[in-house]
Amino acid sequence: LEIVINEARLKKKFIIKKTEHRKRQHECILTRHILNKRPVLQRDNRRATDPNEMHTLDLDKWKSVMKARAAPEKTRRSAEDEDGSSLEATRDLVAMWQQAGKTVPQEMTDEEVQTLSELTTKSSRRKYLKYLAIREGHKRARKEKQLQKKTAREASMEQSGGQDGDAEEERGPELKNHLIMHFWDRSMDKLFGWRTAQAMVFGQPLVFDMSYDSNMAKRELENTVSQLMEVEGWNRRATDPYHLHFCNLQEDGAYKRELVKRYGAEAWDRLLVTSTDQQHVERFPRERLVYLTADSPNVLRTYDHSKVYIIGALVDRSIQSGLSLANAKRLNLATARLPLDEFLHWEVGAKNLTLDQMIRIMLTFKETGKWEEALMFVPKRKYDGFHQQRTQKDGGNNRGKGVSN
Repeated sequence: LEIVINEARLKKKFIIKKTEHRKRQHECILTRHILNKRPVLQRDNRRATDPNEMHTLDLDKWKSVMKARAAPEKTRRSAEDEDGSSLEATRDLVAMWQQAGKTVPQEMTDEEVQTLSELTTKSSRRKYLKYLAIREGHKRARKEKQLQKKTAREASMEQSGGQDGDAEEERGPELKNHLIMHFWDRSMDKLFGWRTAQAMVFGQPLVFDMSYDSNMAKRELENTVSQLMEVEGWNRRATDPYHLHFCNLQEDGAYKRELVKRYGAEAWDRLLVTSTDQQHVERFPRERLVYLTADSPNVLRTYDHSKVYIIGALVDRSIQSGLSLANAKRLNLATARLPLDEFLHWEVGAKNLTLDQMIRIMLTFKETGKWEEALMFVPKRKYDGFHQQRTQKDGGNNRGKGVSN
């Protein structure tokens, strides 16, 4: 027992001495670092022959390594600070213009402020702010109108409810029996959805080429997406709808971002439209494709149900003529244009129609096969009647003047 106790005491003394030795080494390292201001590292005692041997690092190399590690973080922080400062400066500029009485919106999102800060000229900023202010005014007026309608409807319901209550007390409850069945909105929505789903399986394809995002400004792209939403709505309500294809729709492209923003991610996933990043020549035989463009020398006179017609998803306010025709020629596709000159007395403006007008024209021409009925959807401000109507009108004027042909 005494031997065991003595061994325990020796071990305890050895552990205490070793701990004190390590403390002295650490204090020595810290003192040397403070006095010399040079980073030092101690080698492993198991490998070093001398316990006091130290390894000194090169200060210049150490500084260069630390600066290299800190540079990306510093750059990221500076970029964030610059973005934040530029956005704040842009907001201050909008507030200053608002106090000056210029046409600017009352509220702006971070995305709109970012877009405004990227504009370089003062005139472009002023035009963009005017556009946002007008759009905000339309939204405000629409909300006020909806609120007025809701208030008037509630007041009329209360008034009619009071009168009906007094009448029922006199003659009892009135039975509501109608000969015509009432279709609710949800029933019509199911019917339209069923037709569109059938068209996706058995219907004729209609392709919208979404490869023009680089040829449009932001406002033109937003207008294009609005027209595409109308296209989907008109096609959905048609008696014989198309199977719509959105080709060249890139996953990270401007078209896709704006469509998801307008519809919402959940509604976009449920939309009865085929969207793909492939080209139309990869999904359909080339001999079936016909590109509809206003610059084509060929006239679409009869409707062919076996063809796949292509419409460029483009809103071109600067009138870049020949853009879609050049795209079709590059892919060696057949082209055609609507017979506007053959049926209409065209007055002013280019012969470019919006996407919602095109879908209504194509749906009517597909159903009836008559251009006279299909071209009724061309805006009447652009033409002065059909050829036959214009001839009859001119003949009537000449007869009134006593002139014979």
